[in-house]
Amino acid sequence: MTGSTLEPAQLLQRLQWRYAVKKFDPSKKIPDDVWQALEQSLVLAPSSFGLQPWLFVVVKDQAIKEQLLPHSWGQRQVVDASHLVVLAINKNITPEFVDRYLARTAEVQGTPLEALQGFGNVIKGFITNPPYHLDLKEWATRQTYIALGQYMTSAAVLGVDTCPMEGIVPAKYDEILGLLGTDYTTVVACPAGYRAEDDKYATKPKVRFPASEVVKYI
Repeated sequence: MTGSTLEPAQLLQRLQWRYAVKKFDPSKKIPDDVWQALEQSLVLAPSSFGLQPWLFVVVKDQAIKEQLLPHSWGQRQVVDASHLVVLAINKNITPEFVDRYLARTAEVQGTPLEALQGFGNVIKGFITNPPYHLDLKEWATRQTYIALGQYMTSAAVLGVDTCPMEGIVPAKYDEILGLLGTDYTTVVACPAGYRAEDDKYATKPKVRFPASEVVKYI
């Protein structure tokens, strides 16, 4: 498929409509087909080497949301939203993890595993002896924010509200979500659902510097 079924003006309208929701309507749930598309927006997110150093924990259980609330600066978005996505990084990116990725590539693309070894060696060299000072956890975090951006934009196009949240206590999230003792650790959360009618922030104009100040053509 080539081209686009979404007009430029429609895209801009959805991006103008999007904002970081302060108050969700807890009675409104994301339909299953819409959620499946949003789930795939996470799965299909790009990452360096295609390595996908992440885990997306989707919290629908209300009791677990309530447990997370005290560790979310009391922000009720985590309990009132339809779905709460917690984005975690892989903090233990090893050559063995790369081998798993290569095996998956061979399976999906029908490529002989032997033909992927050169590519695999490049990745392994990057994570074990990087060409510049590299904190792999910080690198994985950057990759995960790419997924977050794709997820939020996809949600806006589908008319679903989101609110990215760094105001959380990752260690407590890890404990409650069962991530302790695993290769994964929480970095950011993003509730998704539908805005409450009385969220006063929904109609406030976006405050952005003009394009002339933040976009440079050369």
